[in-house]
Amino acid sequence: MQEAAFIKRNKPRWEEFEKLAKSNSAINPDRLAELFIQVTDDLAFAQTQYPDSRVTKYLNSLASNVHRTIYKNKKEERNRFVTFWKTEVPEAVWQSRKQMSYALIIFLIAIMIGGISVIHDDTFARLVLGDQYMNMTLENIKTGNSTRVYSSSSEMNMFFLITLNNILVSFKVFIFGVFASLGTCLQLFYNGLMVGTFVTFFYQQHQLAHAFPVIMLHGTIELSSIVIAAGAGFVMGNSLLFPGTYSRLASFKMGAKRGLKIVVGLVPFFVIAGFIESFITRYAFMHWSLKVLVIGLSALMILYYFVIYPYQQKKHGRI
Repeated sequence: MQEAAFIKRNKPRWEEFEKLAKSNSAINPDRLAELFIQVTDDLAFAQTQYPDSRVTKYLNSLASNVHRTIYKNKKEERNRFVTFWKTEVPEAVWQSRKQMSYALIIFLIAIMIGGISVIHDDTFARLVLGDQYMNMTLENIKTGNSTRVYSSSSEMNMFFLITLNNILVSFKVFIFGVFASLGTCLQLFYNGLMVGTFVTFFYQQHQLAHAFPVIMLHGTIELSSIVIAAGAGFVMGNSLLFPGTYSRLASFKMGAKRGLKIVVGLVPFFVIAGFIESFITRYAFMHWSLKVLVIGLSALMILYYFVIYPYQQKKHGRI
């Protein structure tokens, strides 16, 4: 790359870095660390390609200033726990909104494919859901409660097992992003395929009006969280595929860190979903207004924290 093109491409970022380094206001320590990695990566490139250039001296000076700023602000805030949920997770979500959109589109396409496949192939549901689950559900339908599986064991056992499983699934979807996003895509697609198959199977059995609201009592948070975790996996995977001006390792570290923040931010939501599935979903024949209330509050929590709140934080310059 010619020096002029290198400067033109990265100059706006350097100017932003310089303003942040000189700022007297509090700066997020993680943002400073990310800033330092970016500047030193550009410096390493410049030292290799343009060792005697003025831009190399400028970047060396800028990196030194950022280094001093990082160590000046090394002391962690006492309310770091609050800062993580209030600022860091929403910032990571806002920066990853494009990947979240891709995850949602893939998930919806997989749901449609699952539904269409069940309609055109009578054996597809058994292939995806398994004979044991299908036989159990058909037996439950005969007894008049197609969702009896959610009341088949004690509340506390279900709570711990379901919450742990949901957390493991989200981390699995995220970690598979290390395979250049392909692993995350396959995991997300399979989960969407299962949902489409599941819903269409209940439709064919004339049980959708009863089963769907019951499933969505906990599924609203659970399924949304899987899509968000997949978005985090795409963040990590894309950092390997498209490192930009950074080294592939530096880009991967930044992508993995940002994605991990999002997945950790999902943990409380999986706890809530596990609680709903274990203690509330079992009451399948509760009044419809209670179902609407639980589903509505669940959707509102997800939309506010992962869509509305990050937008508000960005709009007011807090992230």
